[in-house]
Amino acid sequence: MMEMTAREKSIQEAFQERMDESELLNCMRCGFCLPACPTYIETGFDETHSPRGRIALMKAVYDGLIAPDQEVEHSLNVCLGCRACEPVCPAGVQYGHLLEEARDIFNEHHPHSLPVKALRKTMFDGLFPHQKRMAQAVGLLGFYQKSGLQTVARKIGFMNLFPESLRQMEKALPEVPKHRRMKSRLQQAAASETTIAKVAFFSGCLMDTMFLETNDATIKLLQKAGCEIVIPENQGCCGALHGHSGEKEKAKELARRNIAAFEKTEADYIIVNAGGCGAFLMDYEHLLKDDPEYAERARQFSAKMKDISQILYELNFHERVPLQVTQQVVTYQDSCHLRNVMRTAEAPRVLMQAIAGVEYREMEKADSCCGSAGIYNLVQPEMSMQILDHKMEKVTATKAQTIVTANPGCLLQMKLGIEREGLGDQVRAIHIVDLLLEACG
Repeated sequence: MMEMTAREKSIQEAFQERMDESELLNCMRCGFCLPACPTYIETGFDETHSPRGRIALMKAVYDGLIAPDQEVEHSLNVCLGCRACEPVCPAGVQYGHLLEEARDIFNEHHPHSLPVKALRKTMFDGLFPHQKRMAQAVGLLGFYQKSGLQTVARKIGFMNLFPESLRQMEKALPEVPKHRRMKSRLQQAAASETTIAKVAFFSGCLMDTMFLETNDATIKLLQKAGCEIVIPENQGCCGALHGHSGEKEKAKELARRNIAAFEKTEADYIIVNAGGCGAFLMDYEHLLKDDPEYAERARQFSAKMKDISQILYELNFHERVPLQVTQQVVTYQDSCHLRNVMRTAEAPRVLMQAIAGVEYREMEKADSCCGSAGIYNLVQPEMSMQILDHKMEKVTATKAQTIVTANPGCLLQMKLGIEREGLGDQVRAIHIVDLLLEACG
């Protein structure tokens, strides 16, 4: 055993209390995960930035063989959390669960500065859990876009005060809907014709504000597919950003709130149109496994989760509804969590290829992360942009005019990639829901 500071000793004790040793031992160090890990590849095959390397670090901290110092924390933070290692792991190691627990422990023992504490409290406690505040915040962005401030800020060079990636991100942001539209939301909708299934729609926080049009398109597609739709009023943020950022208790609070809201709908399925949200919602079963009141309720909730593309595919939407767009080459960027956690990869591809006018071209390594990963592109901009630039090389090789995604973070990241490559007049990025509604005519 080595000597540690009081803080490091507390972290090591928390590892022993909270980390699942059996899961840590499940890793056989076989290396099957290495080719699937973006950070391992981007760092020049650095083992400390691979899944098995990070698990080895966690186990060493657990055993007291190494100090849980800044280097260990940095390795965990550089991880995208894309979970591409999980489908290829022969032992079925739940790496994502280990990563979130370790990050949560480090965050609890991290001496954040007062400004950082204030920012985290504002974001995680004051903004995301409260949809009205989220709408107000997004409304301010809309005012910035529509009032002329955006034009002025660009002309006077104000945006030059920010890093290049943020300047480009500002240009890639979608046009925000008017605030009154965000305030008036449906709570239920009937099927267009015969009702085949009753579904509850998880509208999300950013999806129901900045990406409101995509949510509206989702509801219209579900109606056309024969779904009666219920949109619980008391639902809220899924908690993914909290769970991925070391705010696990707040994530649990949000999970309980959502489970209670959706139980009342008695729906056959719970539908989501954001891969990142869907994966975390499915993980409620794990998140609340030790909660005697919610463990079984969480299991039932998670069992009902389906991505919009999966339910449309299962209801044969693409065979029953005529779909056509103007002739264009289309490629697809997988949402990591949709593919690796929700295990949905075939459905979106089948739906796209069913559209008349679409020439579908599979992108090389479409299943590899684009570098968005929630707020990763903000907290790890250098690695994120490195991954994005390599992703855009794959996009360019397809000669696609349309890049389709299934997650808001991926969508913004691909828009950012288009901006960085100067392809704004040649290529567009679009959510699969919006493409399908466009194809409905």
